Amino acid sequence: FPNEGQHIDIVNLTVLSHDWTGVYDAVRWIQLVMAILSIVGSGSIIAYAALQNLIRTPEVRPLFYLSVTDLLLGVSWLVGAVLYREPVSSQSAVCYNLQSVGQIFYVSSFFYTVNYTWVLYTGLLEKYHRNVNAFSPMYSEKAYRVSRIATVLSSVAPLLLMAPVFGVGNACECYRNVSQPYKCLLMHTGELEPTPSSREASAPLCRVMHYYSIGVFLLAFLLALTGIVVLMVKARSLYKRFVNSSGFLGDQQWANISVLERRVVLYPAAFFLCWGPAVLLAILKLFNPSGQPELFVTLYILQALTSASQGLLNCFVYGWTQRLFRFMKKRATRDADTQTPLLRAQKKSYAALVSTATGTSS
Repeated sequence: FPNEGQHIDIVNLTVLSHDWTGVYDAVRWIQLVMAILSIVGSGSIIAYAALQNLIRTPEVRPLFYLSVTDLLLGVSWLVGAVLYREPVSSQSAVCYNLQSVGQIFYVSSFFYTVNYTWVLYTGLLEKYHRNVNAFSPMYSEKAYRVSRIATVLSSVAPLLLMAPVFGVGNACECYRNVSQPYKCLLMHTGELEPTPSSREASAPLCRVMHYYSIGVFLLAFLLALTGIVVLMVKARSLYKRFVNSSGFLGDQQWANISVLERRVVLYPAAFFLCWGPAVLLAILKLFNPSGQPELFVTLYILQALTSASQGLLNCFVYGWTQRLFRFMKKRATRDADTQTPLLRAQKKSYAALVSTATGTSS
């Protein structure tokens, strides 16, 4: 990575002693590139949904909101990387507030990811009741209201959670208490190797807010990961219950079960891959802030590669790959016309359910 004409050797980053400027420079360039890719990825979903007039559809709306949040998060990462070269004295307050704004966006993205998974599950549940049991319009209306409330809370809750950080942090001028060699880079997890003077300079309330912001991040991550796993497992179980009740499993139904089984692993794995390094770094910095700097270097770099690329990862995992699933569904439905009379008779009963089980996010 370039550093004003100097070449940084990534292999030697972990052996730097006391001067971590090379690490921060490398993280800055990684963050810059990944933020741009994230903006492009999330922007592609937003543009496609807008051009195809899909924003108001129940299946696409949560993905659209998630992509907007990813876009704003990518912009905050990009601004942080750009501001890295500015003098510290002129940007301490800016960096402090930018990192807090960034935390609002990524906590909000956690909640929107769960909301997206919830909409997929409730859509599957609605179609299950429509095809198996007597369907009541009241259920659909209730699910719609819950989804709308969840959408609002996904934006409001992170803002309320981070309000103390803004209020106390700016009132106590926490941005002046600690020298920040990392400046605006990534999350507010502190220096790689804090000095005794920086520990002494930190005011008690500022330390409380620092730990509070990390706690909010870890709690939101844990709740989101648990919610995604639970909803995907329930969706898989529900679909298997439906196809078993039909008394016959055709090729399309087996294919859809296979898709759901992959999603049970894919969705949580993608979420953990994106934020796992950041979570591990936050835990280590929380309980052992002066631990092994070499390990922190690795996690900082991994965090820059994964967390800053959330918009890019989400656009593939939740967005563009779903078009392939829809194409496979249509092809399988056409194939059902050439199969047994039983499959043809069941085609209408499970076609609606398949539209949710195989993804209708685009």
